[in-house]
Amino acid sequence: MRQYVPSAVSSPRLIVSAIGVALSASSVYAADPAASSAITLDATSVNGKAEQASTDYKVEKASSPKYTAPLVDTPRSVTVIPQQVIKDTSALTLQDALRTVPGITFGAGEGGNPQGDRPFIRGFDAQGDTYLDGVRDTGAQTREIFAIESVEVAKGPNSAIGGRGAAGGTINLVSKRAHLGNSLDGAWTWGSDQTQRYTFDGNYQFSDTIAGRLNLMTHESNVAGRDKVNYDRWGIAPSLAFGLGTPTRVNLDYYHLESDDLPDSGIPYGYSAGYAAGHTAANPDKPNDGGDSSNFYGLTDRDFRKTRTDIATIAIEHDLSDSLTIKNTLRHGNSMQDYILTQPDDSQGNVVNDKVWRRTNTRVGNTATTTNQTDLFGEFYVGGFKNNFSTGIEFTREEADKQSYNVATLDGTTKSPAKKNVCGPLGDPYNCTSLSNPNPNDPWDGDISRNYAGTDTKSNTRALYVFDTLELSPQWLLNMGLRYDHFDTDYKTYNAAGTTTAKGKDVSEFITGQLGLVWKPTENGSIYVSYATSATPPGSMLGEGTEGNPLGGSTDRSGNLLSSDMEPEETTNYEIGTKWDLLDQQLSLTAALFRTEKENARVQVDTTSYENVGETRVQGIELSASGKITDKWQVFAGYTYMEARQIDGGPLNKANDGNQLPNTPNNSASLWTTYSITPKLTIGGGAFYVDDVYGSVANTTMVDSYVRYDAMAAYKLTKNIDLQLNVQNLTNETYYDKAYSTHFANQAAGRTALLTTSVHF
Repeated sequence: MRQYVPSAVSSPRLIVSAIGVALSASSVYAADPAASSAITLDATSVNGKAEQASTDYKVEKASSPKYTAPLVDTPRSVTVIPQQVIKDTSALTLQDALRTVPGITFGAGEGGNPQGDRPFIRGFDAQGDTYLDGVRDTGAQTREIFAIESVEVAKGPNSAIGGRGAAGGTINLVSKRAHLGNSLDGAWTWGSDQTQRYTFDGNYQFSDTIAGRLNLMTHESNVAGRDKVNYDRWGIAPSLAFGLGTPTRVNLDYYHLESDDLPDSGIPYGYSAGYAAGHTAANPDKPNDGGDSSNFYGLTDRDFRKTRTDIATIAIEHDLSDSLTIKNTLRHGNSMQDYILTQPDDSQGNVVNDKVWRRTNTRVGNTATTTNQTDLFGEFYVGGFKNNFSTGIEFTREEADKQSYNVATLDGTTKSPAKKNVCGPLGDPYNCTSLSNPNPNDPWDGDISRNYAGTDTKSNTRALYVFDTLELSPQWLLNMGLRYDHFDTDYKTYNAAGTTTAKGKDVSEFITGQLGLVWKPTENGSIYVSYATSATPPGSMLGEGTEGNPLGGSTDRSGNLLSSDMEPEETTNYEIGTKWDLLDQQLSLTAALFRTEKENARVQVDTTSYENVGETRVQGIELSASGKITDKWQVFAGYTYMEARQIDGGPLNKANDGNQLPNTPNNSASLWTTYSITPKLTIGGGAFYVDDVYGSVANTTMVDSYVRYDAMAAYKLTKNIDLQLNVQNLTNETYYDKAYSTHFANQAAGRTALLTTSVHF
């Protein structure tokens, strides 16, 4: 019998009701002229003054004070996805939003590597390099967008700003926060594949200096072109602000998200090493759906994924003077995920015989993070030279605990010891299924129980950092940054009785930095050269992602914990670029040449030993455009070329030297544009291209390149009501947006139509 697992989703219907009640209150705003002025605050504001929300695609400055210059004068590649692009593209998740940024792809998760967002930036896994309002957001998650104002992507090694990791870059989500002025925005989206989504965003000014904001969301949908897959989630994000418009400001923010999904098990690769001659780098395996792209290889009576995320933040900010501000941010976050899902396993060559082994992946994981970060920023003059600076200190405690399920099944094999898990007539037929005609409703008859054995990982971060943009002259700027980290982490594995079975630990100290020289031939343009580094110590992902440099400690004869002797992996970026604000500074154009080298990578040198001797290299070019071409025509576009190669894989991995890095296309491009035909009618569309992507560094698994087209039309029905129609994947292209190294790849959604009705007061 299937074990009953309590749902993580309490009652999303209550959120629907709450949104309905909130929207019905819109008449109050309509009756009050002061309330209906719909004043909102731009995400980059730090003092709470009321401003009109921007509808532009061009952003002047990143939200974090660690960026001590406007984007046009920042000597690195930074892309900000503003709220208007999120709205116009009808992005519903972080992955949806990041589709508009070339050079970012996504990898798949399974059991060991957890489910959730797994972005790759410039060839490097960035699963642990996501931040919320400048603070690391640890824990594997599938991130929503309902309470997010904008998304900031910094490319290239970024440890000086972000801390450990950040080998390819960082992703920072900027929250919607309370602000001065009253505004109310509500939306409901109905679409194909039973999509129903309701959102509410209300801000109310209680007094001259106090305001509150509430964001609500509920979402239900199936997935176009996929059988059985469905998503069900809801979230709430209240925010309170005190002292707005005064020298001392306090923000209290909370974020809660729950989901209950039948996750997509993916499509198996067509062949397997050792069982098909086609499995080589010269002729890599590709996903094989058996002739029907909607095939689902999981079991509806067994598979599930439940998640819960809670994040509480207290931020206190005080202006010491007109040019100096101190800010303290205290945050505690907790993320949980609980799942059993079916991986269509090709590891024994079943696929060539029209069979798929239904292998289970399970996880019960919980990650808790507490961070206190203090920042001092502003400007000062020394010797007549202007300095825009930011300095701070960070203390973080992280703990991740991972367990699993026991999923008891019949063997499902041919009883051949050499080919365990090969589907055959002697096994349970429901543990295998047909490649061409799987039945997700097979009456699975195994047993499920919790496996309380697991792994507990704890870490502490203590860091100091300082950043400065020194104005040598109106034409020359020197951008500098330096960070010191002390990172200690330890883990233990334990059995079901709670007895420790193994231990490991590591203590790492490292300094990372950035240095850039900017020449401004005119006020609206810059040319720069820059250098930046990152460091990835052992255990940096706390088991919440693929550890390229995991802990390798052991105990002595007395059981005392010994430290790992692995050094942090080091990544260095060299970049030369130019940025220009044109057409009356309404359009931003950027171009950059970059080379990123990862040294000291941990590799296996024999059957029992590891050394920091590996090396990879990514080099390429990046172009982008964002903003207005005319008052009616906006564009958000980019192109990235990357040559990503393994240079030295160590003695046991030499065969892969020269191979392309996984999840890193040579070419990728995105174009999104809108045009206001009339003051009421706007049309838009986009094209997104991703080149061939390998799933593994051996280059033996691959998904083909694709082009996806989207379209939209928006109409202002009245001054308070808008209609917007988005058709995503217009040509119903069958393509894969996540490649795992072995066994399977995830198929993207087919053609999806979304009609959104928005009300705002």
